[in-house]
Amino acid sequence: MALNKRIAALLGATGLALLAAAPTTAQEFVLRFNHVHTPTEAYHEAFENWAERVAERTNGGLKIEVFHSGQLGVEEDIIEQLRMGASFGLNTDAARLGNYVPEIAVLNGPYLVESFDEAFQLAELPSVQGWIDELANDHGLQVVCFDFSQGLRHVFTNQPITNPEELSGLRIRTPPAPIWQEATRALGAAPTAMAFGEIYPGLQQRAVDGAEVTYANIRPNNLQEVLSHVSETGHILLMNFEVVSASWFQSLPADYQTALVEECRVAGQEVTAVLEGQAETEKAALVEAGLIVTDNVDIEAFRAKSIEAYEALGLVEVRDALYKELRGE
Repeated sequence: MALNKRIAALLGATGLALLAAAPTTAQEFVLRFNHVHTPTEAYHEAFENWAERVAERTNGGLKIEVFHSGQLGVEEDIIEQLRMGASFGLNTDAARLGNYVPEIAVLNGPYLVESFDEAFQLAELPSVQGWIDELANDHGLQVVCFDFSQGLRHVFTNQPITNPEELSGLRIRTPPAPIWQEATRALGAAPTAMAFGEIYPGLQQRAVDGAEVTYANIRPNNLQEVLSHVSETGHILLMNFEVVSASWFQSLPADYQTALVEECRVAGQEVTAVLEGQAETEKAALVEAGLIVTDNVDIEAFRAKSIEAYEALGLVEVRDALYKELRGE
């Protein structure tokens, strides 16, 4: 489906009417946007591009100030500030949003989608649109877009892993949200909740034995210094959500809302394509630096185990209904 149709679907989900835009006022709006990535990562550049384009379209009336490396605080604290109306923005995921609307956590489930095309189609589905409405109306959290993806996530440890049994007993870092933890448990590991910035010292101090991240996360955070192996499980194609306060969003002129959403989707899909192309380059650089790739991973064994994550959180029926809307299954 064309991008403009996807944008229209997302705006419809938030309850916006794309009527003639109200004239903008002289009032200036500022969004302080937080993400955990380093300033050298492609995500940071993409957020800066988003900010630049929104400023251009609103003649400087809506400014996005981008803060890297989690400078504004941890995600859970910022989410609560958004719910209270703070003019912050946040790069987060369906797992954390699932703390408010449990069904939306299914979008963070293991082996949920098979391609980026499927992932981008999720915003158009009636079920997903309903969850986004519920987040805004009942919990004060406005999803702007979720077109940013870092690609497939794999298991990085200090030993080769080929099947779920070999992960047994290993403490793998996860974000502090139920679907993350259950997905990691379903793979066979012991999930350990930890902020992203704590992964390096956590591995140094042996508080955890590994992490499930993307190739693009490794070098900018120097994780290759404390991790020696990668097992290409490809267990999650993570779509990140860009979220703001619903009350703040509704305070914007209609044309500002449209610019914020449209440029979010464009910037997200652009950086997703960039990172997809860079994945093999990052992998090659890590291999050259000494990372050992386990290339005989039993993907079907991991995929079969993944159902346990959906069962543990009562999301099997939700997932199946989503597949019916997405694929007609």
